[in-house]
Amino acid sequence: MSSNQPKLGECLKALRRRHGWTLQDVNRRTGVAVSTLSKVENDQMSLTYDKLLQISEGLGINLAELLAPPAGSGAALARRSISQPGEGLLQITQNYDYLYLCTELQRKRMVPEIGRVKTRDIAEFGPLIRHSGEEFIYVLDGAIEVHTDHYSPVRLEKGGSIYIDSTMGHAYISVGEGDATVLAVCSSPDPDLEGTLRSLFTI
Repeated sequence: MSSNQPKLGECLKALRRRHGWTLQDVNRRTGVAVSTLSKVENDQMSLTYDKLLQISEGLGINLAELLAPPAGSGAALARRSISQPGEGLLQITQNYDYLYLCTELQRKRMVPEIGRVKTRDIAEFGPLIRHSGEEFIYVLDGAIEVHTDHYSPVRLEKGGSIYIDSTMGHAYISVGEGDATVLAVCSSPDPDLEGTLRSLFTI
């Protein structure tokens, strides 16, 4: 393993700090002993693949997020990407048509999209969507109704917006005249968030 490769202990400690979790919090969520977690963070022991899966599943994240380098590590980046009107990767699904923007950049922590919301009845949507991270939705045209776990549906007109934890089940349906258009920005430590999202919406 390269000396520049972040160690599991560093990744786990950084993940805890990002979420404000104690070792006891991680223990309650995953069932992995506090003593084991402490030894891992102090590079006194490693973990089997099964234990890594147990931790990632207990924390509601994927392995890529668990093993993501701590923020601020490595050299500064100078990346940029420009999408002209109409450019991007179009994905057509039952509920949404998404135009993914700035797709030539890999391992983005934010995924910007222009979405067309087509479904008009939550009963026809199917299971609510869940994935790691957070997302911001801004209504560009039309009106949508936002359905989530834990909250009553809320209607958003043109110019309205919402910010949610994406691990909470969620769905957007169009409730105005015709289809609604939204700007969606999803964010996650998952280095392949865009690929994860595209696989979720594949029909």
